[in-house]
Parts: sequence; C-alpha cells; structure tokens
Amino acid sequence: MAKRRANGEGNIRKRSDGRWEGRYTAGRDPDTGKVIYKNVLAKTQKECKEKLKWAIEENAKVDTIRAEQYTVGQWMDVWFENCAKIKVRPSSHKTYRGYIDNHIKPSIGKIPLNKCQRQ
Repeated sequence: MAKRRANGEGNIRKRSDGRWEGRYTAGRDPDTGKVIYKNVLAKTQKECKEKLKWAIEENAKVDTIRAEQYTVGQWMDVWFENCAKIKVRPSSHKTYRGYIDNHIKPSIGKIPLNKCQRQ
C-alpha cells in the first residue's frame, strides 16, 4: 500500500516522460478565488522531494520587506485568505474568522508585525 503524504506536503508522481513532478498549493487567486498550483520537476524521486520541500518552505515564508507594512491584524487577514481557506474545512472558516475578529484583532491587532518577537 502506498504511503500518503500529510496535508500541506504537496504530492509527487512520476510522469510519462520519466521525470518526477511535485505539485503544491501556492494560494488562491484574489480575483477569481481559484486555487493556484505550482510544480517542480526532477530526475529522481529523492531530488523531487527535496525540491518540493524547499518550494513549499519558500512559498510559506513571510516577506520581510512587507512585514514592516503589516500589522498583526492585517497579516491575520492575509493568512486567513491565503492559507486557512485552502487547508481547512469550510465549517472551520467561521470559527477561525471569529477568533481573528473577536480575540486577536482587539488585543494585538494593531501591533506592527515586525515588532513581534518569539519568547
């Protein structure tokens, strides 16, 4: 039985031309709402896994230049639209939106994102 990849890890397949293709979700088109898929190609499965992991990590990174422009509340809105709507069930959207609007934004929503630090 084939091993399934975890949610958010993309998928890998062998193409008919012999190369390996890794596909992942890069977000949603803000105009149409359609999911944007991106892919990586490699000669071996191992190389494809490495490229796919790197591509997903690069896609998930916060743009440090834009971090100065965002507040925590604004970033939560961006995260909700681009990440949460893709990866969670529609029934969870209402719950997440409630947490953001009722708890996060009122308490820390106005703090600039680049001022937040890990402790």
